[in-house]
Amino acid sequence: MIRQLALTVLFSTLLPQLTEAQFSWKDTEGKYLDLTHGSRSIARYVYEPVDDSSIERRNETYKPFCHIYQWWSGDNFITKGPGGKYPHHRGIYYGFSRISYTDDAGVKHEKVDNWHCRKAAQVHREFTDKVATKDSASFTSRIDWLGDNGTAFASESRSMTFSLQNKDIVIDFTSTLTPLISSLLLDGDPQHAGFQFRASQEVFEKTAKATYFIRPDSGIGKPGVTINWSSKTDNEQTRDLPWKGMAFRLKEKTYTVAYLDALSNPKPARYSERDYGRFGSYFATEVAKEAPLTVNYRLIIRMGEMTPEEISAMSEAFANN
Repeated sequence: MIRQLALTVLFSTLLPQLTEAQFSWKDTEGKYLDLTHGSRSIARYVYEPVDDSSIERRNETYKPFCHIYQWWSGDNFITKGPGGKYPHHRGIYYGFSRISYTDDAGVKHEKVDNWHCRKAAQVHREFTDKVATKDSASFTSRIDWLGDNGTAFASESRSMTFSLQNKDIVIDFTSTLTPLISSLLLDGDPQHAGFQFRASQEVFEKTAKATYFIRPDSGIGKPGVTINWSSKTDNEQTRDLPWKGMAFRLKEKTYTVAYLDALSNPKPARYSERDYGRFGSYFATEVAKEAPLTVNYRLIIRMGEMTPEEISAMSEAFANN
């Protein structure tokens, strides 16, 4: 009877926390925007403006990205930040390594690279929207895309919406890119352009050979085995997939990320995989000032594994959303 009473009291104490938990934003101005749900950390949008005071500081700040917290069992990130193997890989990020355009003065700019950002950069200017309720949270960041000369050639409106579905984090990513000149060409390759996810540096250092991919055509792949696009493998395994999954090991736990690609995004879209925890797809397209480019993706992240059938159902729900 005493045990039952203790459990009843404990449940009664926890119930309000579970049923009344809210999403909320906390802005560390000029650096990052943190998202929590109740007492749990969910995500951090890192937007510190590019700092040219030193090479080290520039490398840390040349583009915004989004971290995801290990919210199920701690407050560390499951995603990678600056530094480490391939320092330009940062959590959830978007860019292109070969951008071409002609500015209003008639000067041609070729192979502008806001993926590695050796000269170019992406610079957050302001938040145009921030919303947090008990069901979801979202922000919209206005980002200038700067060329090698430091002048903005395009403006991006980047929105991310977060919600929880059972034990999954659902992240909707929408970007609208508007050229500030008449038109531009976005290009790159599957490894160095597009919308990508990169897992923690620890995956590279300790558990890369445990990473496996889940594919629409062949299901669950073998650990450590990747399939990547090339001109020789431009086929149904590497091009225009509606979804792909990646499972990786981090601190003795398995995390799975489902990557869902909207049909409305430019095609062909070519995929890449890396066992150290990066994957995603890229496309090449021309964008005109009078016809901005809007893309939509959804990531669903779980501590645990997913089946091909589950991800396929997630993709269908995304397509019908």
